[in-house]
Amino acid sequence: MRWAVAESGDGGAYLCPLDAAGRPAAEVIYEPSLAEAVRTRPEVERWVWRSTPEVYRSLLAAGVRVERCYDVQAAEALLIGYEEGQSGQPRSLAAAWARLHNLPVPPDAPARAAEVQPSLFESGPVPLPPGTDELTALVAVYAGQVARTAATEYPERMRLLLAAESAGMLVAAEMSRSGIPWRADVHRELLDTMLGGRFPGGSQPRRMAELADEVSRAFGGGVRVRPDLPNDIVKAFARAGIELSSTRKWELQQIDHPAVAPLLAYKSLYRLYTAHGWSWLEQWVHGGRFRPEYLPGATVSGRWTTNGGGALQIPKVIRRAIRADPGWCLVVADADQMEPRVLAAVSRDPGLMEVAGRGADLYADLAARGFGGDRTQAKLALLGAVYGQTSGDALTHLAGLRRRYPVAVAYVDDAARAGEEGRLVRTWLGRTCPPASVVSPDQADLAGSDSGDHGSAATARARGRFTRNFVVQGSAADWALLVLAGLRSAIFRAGLRAELVFFQHDEVIVHCPAAEASAVADMIATAADTAGRLVFGPTPVRFPFTTAVVECYGDAE
Repeated sequence: MRWAVAESGDGGAYLCPLDAAGRPAAEVIYEPSLAEAVRTRPEVERWVWRSTPEVYRSLLAAGVRVERCYDVQAAEALLIGYEEGQSGQPRSLAAAWARLHNLPVPPDAPARAAEVQPSLFESGPVPLPPGTDELTALVAVYAGQVARTAATEYPERMRLLLAAESAGMLVAAEMSRSGIPWRADVHRELLDTMLGGRFPGGSQPRRMAELADEVSRAFGGGVRVRPDLPNDIVKAFARAGIELSSTRKWELQQIDHPAVAPLLAYKSLYRLYTAHGWSWLEQWVHGGRFRPEYLPGATVSGRWTTNGGGALQIPKVIRRAIRADPGWCLVVADADQMEPRVLAAVSRDPGLMEVAGRGADLYADLAARGFGGDRTQAKLALLGAVYGQTSGDALTHLAGLRRRYPVAVAYVDDAARAGEEGRLVRTWLGRTCPPASVVSPDQADLAGSDSGDHGSAATARARGRFTRNFVVQGSAADWALLVLAGLRSAIFRAGLRAELVFFQHDEVIVHCPAAEASAVADMIATAADTAGRLVFGPTPVRFPFTTAVVECYGDAE
């Protein structure tokens, strides 16, 4: 049975059971404690609430965990995207209530500044109209969402997507609270070794200052060149008779000049210093834990981001600081060739499904059936199909792939064509990519254009490349949510001490007592297989993980 729960504002809660249509199935109950209201009802199968980040955080603080929830706010974002083809629309309970009653839709609360720790300066929920009871609004909006879900083209898939997104919200809240185990002393040692000592007054670290001097000396002429300023670098090379269009690494590597080596070394250390240096360490790591704020479904494709902290861009060298507690270990699992396997499942290409149902190395199996046994060529061909790489060798390899696996290539070709024509494109479960008239930030970044001319042929082609990848990447993101949900549920039901601490696209890390590592690894494999069946139905496609049990994250590479 599902129960709706709304905070009362005094630490208590109003709640009631719901029927299959989302309507109240009994009288409303008031409980003086939200935490006790939930804790004392373990029989509830799924809690319906306005927003997991707003409600579940207080439950976790009280030591209360739930197995399942339905996040009205997350569901509203997916449903409004499906119905209207628009991303980034207001999705709060107040916005959903306004749509239900044809009222002006209030904007969502402003996002919290990325530099602020999650526990500080939280904004409250968007207020409902005066005189509107929150539980009444919650139940009405939920019932409306149940009906809207039933009206979609594939209701069962949409229900699964909404459940997966809500499960992801629970995982994100729990991971933010648990935090990634982080050895600040190891991090400092790494910084001291690579950057050298810190000078007082915020000056550059010693090694960076030395490299900056090397760059200036290499250009000669007694002119001070600042390697952190692209314009300085471009002008310095111009004085040396070398024209640059940018200071990107790939362009610098093509130049034969003594300034290149110290400049590239400086740029590498500069990224480390600014993104994960001493200031970052002091701001984000407390009590042996790094606690980023995860934002599930923050991109059009459904991939996660974080609000500050750079948790999804941790440099390999800094991963040495991520270490399990004494007696514990890290179970690090990477999905093997996730997106090509998803393409096989969603396209239903018989040949590609057969290959994806064989060994752990899909590219090697693909090469064995063509491409002269060359794994690299097979990989280029398949990724070229997914990402729309249609020039040079990629075009030749793609032609071979098209002959051998025509259904799979046609699937992404059709998605690209729909994108170019401005039509809606959806993942297997129903997550929707906006039409050409609504360009999201991640679409614009992928297209590589900041042009406002959305009707241009170049923009249409760019969107086609995006939607070609979207149907695969987005479906993979949906599958990954079900993996997380299944893994979390298995750990929860087994009563293990293990805790999910990190997730990024195709990688998950579980922190657990060493004695639980084998069981956790098995749970990950089972969750992956189960998610494959739930999302894509019965197919021969396998979704294997490469799993490492380590004490230090840096040893999992």
